[in-house]
Amino acid sequence: MGLEERVAELERRLAALEDREPEPSHRPSRGERPGPTADDPLRPLQQLEEQLAGHADGGVMYTGSVRLPTGQPYRWQFTELTEGLLDADWPATADCFAALGHPVRLRLLREILGGVRTAAELSALDDIGTTGQIYHHLRQLTGAGWLRTTGRGRYEVPAARVVPLLVMLSAARN
Repeated sequence: MGLEERVAELERRLAALEDREPEPSHRPSRGERPGPTADDPLRPLQQLEEQLAGHADGGVMYTGSVRLPTGQPYRWQFTELTEGLLDADWPATADCFAALGHPVRLRLLREILGGVRTAAELSALDDIGTTGQIYHHLRQLTGAGWLRTTGRGRYEVPAARVVPLLVMLSAARN
């Protein structure tokens, strides 16, 4: 899908959200929420709230269904209670975030998701650095769990990391 088509689709979806007026089949009583409809943009949120009923502090969910340029499909969903997130050892996640904190590493991840799999293929890319620098970045990404080796110098993003990586990229852009 080209840029113009993507922009047109986003504009169409935004207009639909702005013009949308809820039309419940009955008027909800006080404290009652209308049930989610198939075209309701907040349907996933309402489903999460139902799933987390009884957990006063709530939780977060991220989910995705993607097909990479290589044709590989990935589906992923993860839910975690707020309490577990707030009580976690946040500094322990610093290495995971730090591995993503370099433009070359992000480019390597993008290229690997796109099908460039070996260090030799990666070193042929423009503006990516020397072979030694590439191996340094690949070690950082592998150590943090964003990459794994599959033998013969091939790298891949583990299936359980594809959607979370795209979620983090999306969150960083918003």
